[in-house]
Formats: sequence, C-alpha cells, structure tokens
Amino acid sequence: MSSNIPMQVRTALQNLGLPAPTLAWIQSALPNRNPLPPMPALIATVKTRLLALDLTIPGILEPPAPAFPPNLHNPEVRELKLSRDTLVQVLDIENITKSKWEQVEELEAIARGEQTRGREIIRLNENEDEDNGAQANNNEPQQQQRPAPAAPTTAAGSRAAAAAASKNATHRLLLQDCRGQTLHGLELRRVERVGIGTMSIGEKILLKRGTVVARGVVLLEPPTCTVFGGKVDAWHRAWVESRLARLKEAAGADARG
Repeated sequence: MSSNIPMQVRTALQNLGLPAPTLAWIQSALPNRNPLPPMPALIATVKTRLLALDLTIPGILEPPAPAFPPNLHNPEVRELKLSRDTLVQVLDIENITKSKWEQVEELEAIARGEQTRGREIIRLNENEDEDNGAQANNNEPQQQQRPAPAAPTTAAGSRAAAAAASKNATHRLLLQDCRGQTLHGLELRRVERVGIGTMSIGEKILLKRGTVVARGVVLLEPPTCTVFGGKVDAWHRAWVESRLARLKEAAGADARG
C-alpha cells in the first residue's frame, strides 16, 4: 500500500468538513484488498466507518481534536461562540413540542405499523396480498374501481412520514464531543434531518465555528450545523428499546406531580 493513500484520504475528509483522523486509524480502516478500490470508494468507506464509531475512542482523531471548551457548562455564562469547528455525536433526542403521552402514543402507533398524518392513518406494513384478494372478489367493472392510495411500505416510507411529522417540531438533543463532554442542543431554527425516526443515536453533527452556546445550551440552526449522518448500532438499539419505557415513566411522574 502506498504511504500516500492515508494522507490523500485524510485530506479528502477534511475537505468534506470532517476533523482530521489519525493516519494510523485511516490505514486500519482501509479495505484489506490488493489492489485497493479507486480513491472515491476508499474515501466513502473510511468516512462511513468514521461516522459509525464512538468519537471518544482514543486514537481516532488527530490531537488536539476540537472539543467543547470547559466553561461551556457554566450556566452563568450568558453567551459565547465556538472558536473551532467541533464534531459531536448524538446521545439522545426529544421532541419538546409534544407531551410525554403524545410521544408514547406515537411510538405505540409506530410499533403497530401505522403513523398518523392529519386525520389519515398511514399503515406502514400493509398486507398487499389481502388487498389483491379483496380486489379479485369485487364484481364491479375494473374501470369503476378506485385503487386505494398507496401507503409507504418500506423503511424509506417510514422515514418520510417521520420527517413530515417533524417539520414543525422543536427538538432537544444530548450532544457529546470527543472528550466525552456532553451538552444539550436546542433547535433555534428547524434543522433538516433532525427528528424522531429520521436521526439515529450516534449520528455525527458538525458544529461550525461561531455556533452560539447560551446558558450551557448549544443553539442549533442550519447555517452553523451540518448533519453528517452515521449511527452507533448498539447505542441506537438500546435507545429504541428503552425509550418507550422511559417516556411512560416520565409521563406518569408528570401526572402524579
């Protein structure tokens, strides 16, 4: 393997806005093939593997890796701005425009294979065989039949419905930097791809230089926030499995209060 390949990959990742990974990590992330795939494929592979990792693992990012300044956690600091682009990962996400019970009902509807859009129920796992059988038993002329509206039956359809539901929502995220420091982020203006069902736990977000932090909360808005994607599979599974129980517990506590 040419010693120049990891350097080329790192330069390409930096040009995409990502912080520089170490050359040692890039070399370990390259496919174990001879000959290697073309450079665009190498860059895509390393980027995907980077976005799927826990940023706090030592040896991934070139030191000194950009992280939250220590004074960001002080709620007495009225406002300051990040002095460097900082890559963070999502540990939690909440739609604060819905009550806990509304979120419980939404998750239970998704678990049943349906979501609501206005007054229309969208079934995500409709049995197409039953629909075909019902049409076969219908004696009306074919031209008089009105086909039922197509329902999204794929993961892409589910994500589209979730994105539509999140269009006017405001979300609060728990963000973690490469040092393990955490801060809450709040949508000041709607950020595309942020939403329940459209964002994964472990997903990477670049907070650009100049991002405002007010009273210990990162203010998220499109000009200073780039969602790169990615997912830490183990984290996401655990979050999905425990979220409904946590919401029900919180809703019960609110009702008792």
